[in-house]
Amino acid sequence: VQLVGSGGGLVQPGGSLRLSCAASTNIFSFYVMGWYRQAPGKQRELVARITDGGGTNYADSVKARFTISRDHAKNTVYLQMNSLKPEDTAVYYCNAQDIRDLTESWGQGTQVTVSS
Repeated sequence: VQLVGSGGGLVQPGGSLRLSCAASTNIFSFYVMGWYRQAPGKQRELVARITDGGGTNYADSVKARFTISRDHAKNTVYLQMNSLKPEDTAVYYCNAQDIRDLTESWGQGTQVTVSS
């Protein structure tokens, strides 16, 4: 599956952004969709994930601030990010994991910068 992420940018602390991840195929059966991020000098980490059944989980650092959701008609997954902090600055990557064979696909990454 091909993934195209978008929606990053520069935002002030306390602001909001919504990231989008458009998939080339139906991702709502057999796929776990996730958003990861990687800050300079750090390892890539899971931010949020949504299963094929609609269950979600979040990194502790983003709980109550970020929301992952999906649009079946558009084959798109979103990450709504509120109350952004400078430590949220990173490149954000969309990920799709096929639960049938555990293969993964990655989007190209979108930069999020939180700064005043």
